[in-house]
Amino acid sequence: MPSFMSSRSAFLAPTTPDVLDSHLTVNPASTSSCNTASDPPTPPEETANGVLDHTPSFWQAWQHSVAETLKANTGLLLIAAAQAFFSMMNVAVKILNSIDPPVPTLELIFVRMFVTYVFSLIYMLATGVPDPVLGPKGIRLLLAFRGFSGFFGLFGIYYSLQFLSLSDATVLTFLAPLCTGIAGAIFLKEKYTKAQAAASLCSLVGVILIARPTFLFKQPTRSDFTINDYDFSFAHEDTNKVTPEQRLIAVCVAMLGVFGATGAYVSIAAMGKRAHPMHAMLSFSSQSVIAAVIGMTIQKTNVVIPTKVEWAGMLVMIGVFGFVAQTLLTMGLQRETAGRGSIAIYTQLVFASIFERVFFQAETSFLSVTGTFIIVSSALYVAITKQRAQQAKNTVKLRGASEAALEEGLLSAASADEQNQNPKHKPHPAGDMTALNKGDTGALGSQDRPERS
Repeated sequence: MPSFMSSRSAFLAPTTPDVLDSHLTVNPASTSSCNTASDPPTPPEETANGVLDHTPSFWQAWQHSVAETLKANTGLLLIAAAQAFFSMMNVAVKILNSIDPPVPTLELIFVRMFVTYVFSLIYMLATGVPDPVLGPKGIRLLLAFRGFSGFFGLFGIYYSLQFLSLSDATVLTFLAPLCTGIAGAIFLKEKYTKAQAAASLCSLVGVILIARPTFLFKQPTRSDFTINDYDFSFAHEDTNKVTPEQRLIAVCVAMLGVFGATGAYVSIAAMGKRAHPMHAMLSFSSQSVIAAVIGMTIQKTNVVIPTKVEWAGMLVMIGVFGFVAQTLLTMGLQRETAGRGSIAIYTQLVFASIFERVFFQAETSFLSVTGTFIIVSSALYVAITKQRAQQAKNTVKLRGASEAALEEGLLSAASADEQNQNPKHKPHPAGDMTALNKGDTGALGSQDRPERS
C-alpha cells in the first residue's frame, strides 16, 4: 500500500491534488493502519515552502510560453526569415539595375547559383560533411529531383514574365504553397488539416490583393512587365501584341514552374534531416548553373561585365543573400511538414512591400495593406494552432476517463492490504499495479508518440 500510494501521489499531486484527497478516504481501515505506522504525509499546500511559493510569476510564465512557441515553430520561423533574405536579394537586384544597364536574367541565375555552389562546397569540405558532392546513399535520387524540379521552378516564373504581367505571374507562382500542402498529404502522408488549407487559401487571397492581377483589376500596361527594373517585354514593343496563344503557353509554363517549386519543397520535406542542408543546396545550385550556361549559350546572351565597384558589390550581395535565404529555407522545410512550412512562403510579399517602402519610397495602397494583414494573420494562426495542439496532446486528463481508473486502483490496493494482514493469502506479485497500469493506458496511451503534424 505505501509504495502504491507514493507512486500514485507523485503522479497526481502536481495536477489534481483535490481528486487525490477525495479518494484517500475510500478505505478507513487502510488509512488508520498507515497512521499507526507513521505520521501521515503533509498535504502539498501545508508543506514548509508551500505550493504557492513555487508558482511561477507572470514574467516567468510569459517567458516559458514564448520559449515553447518559438520551439514549436522553429521551422516556420526559419522559412519566414528566408523570405526576408529573398526580398533583400531582390532589393540588391533593383539597386544593381539602377547603377548600370540591366543584367540578363540567366546571368543573374548563374551568378546567384554559382555563389551558392561555391559556399556550399567550401562549407562541407571545411566541416567534413560526408559525401559532399553526391550526398548520402539512399536519398541521392531525392537530391537529384530537388535540383531538377528547383530549376524548373525558376525557369517557369522567368519565362512567363515575358508574356504575362508581373501581377499575373506572381499570383500563379504563389499557387506553389497550396499545391505543396496537398502534395505533402498525398505523397508523404502528412497531416494537412482544414485549418491549414483555409490559411493557405486566405494567404492566396492576400497575394491577389497585393499583386492585383490584370484579369481581375485592370488591363496590362508596359510597367506590368517590369520586375526589379528589368523589362521582360523586350520582345514586344506593345503589350497588346501578346497573342492569346502566347499567353496560354506562358500560363502553362508558369504552372510548370509551380509544379517544379512544389516538387522542390516536397523533396526537401521528404529528405528531412537525413541529409545536410548543404547537400540539397549543392544539388540545386549545380544543376541551375549548368542549365543557365546552356540557356545563355543557346540564346547567345551577351554577358554584362561589372564596370563599377558598386556594381560588383551588389552582384556579390545577390549571391550572399541568395545563399543565406536558400540555407534558411532548406533548414526550415527539413523541420516542418510541407503543408505548414509552405504557408510561411507567403510572407515574402510582406517583406517585399516593407523594403519597397523603406528603400524606394513606394506608395502602399489600402488593398496591399489588407493583403499583408491577411497573410500575416494566416501565418500566425497556423503557428498558434500547432502550439495549442501540442499542449493538448501533452496534457494528461484525469477527470474524464481516469476517474473510474483511480477508484479501481485505490480499491485494488486496499484489497492487497487486507491480504497482507491475513497470512492465509499471499499478495499477487503485481497486485497493486495491475489496475494502475490498466487505468493509465487510457490516459497515456498515445502520449509523446512521434508524429508529423
